[in-house]
Amino acid sequence: MLTAVQKEILQTLINLYRKSRKSIKGEEIATLMNRNPGTIRNQMQALRSLGLVKGVPGPRGGYKPTIKAFQQLEISPAEMEAQVPIYKNGKKLEDLSVSKIEFTSIPHPGECEAAIKVVGSTKKLDLGDRIRVGPTPVNKLVVDGIIVGRDDVDNIILLDTTGIRSIPKKTVKEVATQDLVTIEPEMELNKVAGILSEKNIEGAPVTKKGKIVGMLTLSDINRAIAEGKSKCKVKDIMSTSIVAVDETVMISDAIELMNKHNIGRLILIDSEKKPIGIVTRTDILDAIAGLKNG
Repeated sequence: MLTAVQKEILQTLINLYRKSRKSIKGEEIATLMNRNPGTIRNQMQALRSLGLVKGVPGPRGGYKPTIKAFQQLEISPAEMEAQVPIYKNGKKLEDLSVSKIEFTSIPHPGECEAAIKVVGSTKKLDLGDRIRVGPTPVNKLVVDGIIVGRDDVDNIILLDTTGIRSIPKKTVKEVATQDLVTIEPEMELNKVAGILSEKNIEGAPVTKKGKIVGMLTLSDINRAIAEGKSKCKVKDIMSTSIVAVDETVMISDAIELMNKHNIGRLILIDSEKKPIGIVTRTDILDAIAGLKNG
């Protein structure tokens, strides 16, 4: 059985190797752990004898974790590649991911806790942090919660869950509005406002000769009117920052795109790059809640 120090060294080695995919110097591990380099070298000898670490000779040499090391810490290389993300305050933590989620108290209503095995340094997370884990690669599970415990030796955080849901394995085409309403750059705002109101939609793509050139929403129109620009045309106030996706993109990927670009809708395009539909946050939320069937 490994000591607490050996576990921490092995976990630190894996974290560093995961980021660089290169041999890791003992000094790098010592710096991160705030320990004497000699102590790290001595422990590395023990870990090598256990088959958990292999040494790489030469000026660019160092240490690499073996497959057995991943197994020892219950992390598989495949899980590392899957990169199950962790979000803190809505922001993705690029150097952290999850290799295992274990629910510890599902039978107790209102007291569901989850033990999260983290790949990366748990010291970047604090008690009381609100985080989101997922989606997982297969079941598309997303877990929200508050950190109530942290084990830096075994790289585990304990989460008091506030929400657990599974994102449907559907494409955006299956939940999107495909009766696409488009507007033209030269149209006047009052006419566009009437169209959006009649169709009961919040916005529409702007097209010119069949190609998307922008996006206009009711918020854009209201803002223009408030600024005394009611006589403007669509082209004067439309947003040209458009995110278009292929109709085969999965819902989980669409969510990540919306979060990344801080937008509420995506335009669907076919194989010829022509707009064929639009998917909004509401469409996706309805699909997750089971209110919208593809």
